[in-house]
Amino acid sequence: MDRNSQRNMLGRIWDEYMTGVKFKAALGNRGLYEQNSMNERFFAGDQWHGANCGNDRPLVRHNVIKRIGDYKIALISKNKVAVNYSADGVTVPVSMNRQIKCLRAELSQGKEQAVSHFSGLTDTLLATEKEIGLVMDALSDYFDITSERVKFTDIQEQALRNAYISGTGIVYTWWDDRIPTGLYADDGRTTPIRGDISCQVLDVENVYFGDPNLDDIQEQPFIMIAQRRDVEDLRREARRYQLREYEVQSIRPDGDTAYMAGEHSGNEPPESGKATVLTKFWKEWNADGTEFVIKAVRVCNKTVIRPAWDIGIRQYPFAKMSWERRRSCAYGESEITYLIPNQIAINRMITASVWAVIMMGMPIMVVNSDIVTSDVTNDPGQVIPVCSGSEDAQSAIRYVDPPKFSPAFDENIASLIGNTLKQAGANDVVLGDVRPDNTSAIMAVRETATLPLLSVQNRFYSFIEDIARIWAEFWVTHYGQRKLKIRDESGTWYLPFNGERYRGLLISTRVDVGPAVLWGEEQSIHTLDSLLDRKVIDPVQYLTRLPKGTVPELSRLINELKNPEKTAADA
Repeated sequence: MDRNSQRNMLGRIWDEYMTGVKFKAALGNRGLYEQNSMNERFFAGDQWHGANCGNDRPLVRHNVIKRIGDYKIALISKNKVAVNYSADGVTVPVSMNRQIKCLRAELSQGKEQAVSHFSGLTDTLLATEKEIGLVMDALSDYFDITSERVKFTDIQEQALRNAYISGTGIVYTWWDDRIPTGLYADDGRTTPIRGDISCQVLDVENVYFGDPNLDDIQEQPFIMIAQRRDVEDLRREARRYQLREYEVQSIRPDGDTAYMAGEHSGNEPPESGKATVLTKFWKEWNADGTEFVIKAVRVCNKTVIRPAWDIGIRQYPFAKMSWERRRSCAYGESEITYLIPNQIAINRMITASVWAVIMMGMPIMVVNSDIVTSDVTNDPGQVIPVCSGSEDAQSAIRYVDPPKFSPAFDENIASLIGNTLKQAGANDVVLGDVRPDNTSAIMAVRETATLPLLSVQNRFYSFIEDIARIWAEFWVTHYGQRKLKIRDESGTWYLPFNGERYRGLLISTRVDVGPAVLWGEEQSIHTLDSLLDRKVIDPVQYLTRLPKGTVPELSRLINELKNPEKTAADA
């Protein structure tokens, strides 16, 4: 790319960035940046920020926003989910499923016949239905291995929290060629295999969509990430992609541009040695407009940090979840925005109530300094000399009667708190503020109360499916030939995998949701005790179903029950 073309590209990227900034700043009454910052403070508990109330009275807060948010986030993410992969257009009948299960079991045990059978399947030019079925089944288990490595549980929680606070949660997946895998390309273990996927939760303030009126993220003309990164880190990256030294040195800390745009954390001064870097992803179509590739470029100031590259997958590496959808808008809406007025009213009323009680218990004292010349400390038993006659002594010290305080004021506070929780779908039953006397009735009321969250929960599951689909794209396009680590009931084993054989498949994902434990470990143990007493299950079945950590050395105890003769011989 010549200098003029590069200059034009840089100017176009920064213009697109500033257009996105202006759109976000115009959303709602306060703009997306200010509103999300306010929502974050109210959720965290900093609810008197900017009130200028001074320090002469206690500023009480009763954080109903966090209680509602914690309940809803926990309810949506409580169920265990399992991702299942399948290939569209590939028929896997029930009889073949049984064969796949048997072959998997034999491969996990390292049987030579099974290994040669699988090698025979992969020696064919085109992948067979049996091979594809086995690989898709293995990828479903490999999803769990990758989830553990990238700490996907934390990613889900953070993205869901962002969605509740700002209205939108976004997860970005990229290929990190610096990650060691512990695998080798040769039997002599001399050529290590490096590179795997990494995930990051992005704040919606730092993500810009080419068409902000389009909700579908995969239909966007381009997507841009704005980040604040250390200048030295950016220079190292620029040298990695063979930029000339004068271009590397042109990467310098910027001023308050990021503060205007809203990408800062709020704790970082403009002269912190960081610069705003933009990474743009876009679709580059072929001549007849039938196919496209996803490309990306990274720029900072007036310098291209990383020239345009093909990311290698057939979709944008972003997954988005909206808490509440805005009509014709890519950015979601948070319910905190509309809970803030209630929260402010609750805090003010409780503060007024506390201050009134303090005034009644410790009223203001008025002292006539012409009559009382010594210091008045209000200590019990203090002797106060009065320099006047007996008549003036009665008016030397007196208390100001506080205004009458209506007992209904506290009732109004409780009513406002209760109505706020109820209207937000967080009543006493779902929050656990009832005695569990009639469990059937409580469960029925609980189910009814949680029905309005089903739409949000479904969007969360769709969000996980989008991430799983992106991971599969990276596996078939970037893995090449390597072994997949599988952990199942047979133990830990490795399946030979050649991503190029499955690159042409249209891989679908489905999230299967398991039931959550409603009453916790205590109720589970109680149910197991009842089944054991009625001899529905035996002691081994009882022990294997106990919650983890209930019995020390549980596996040893189970083995002793299964093999009592061996245990007696060892003793």
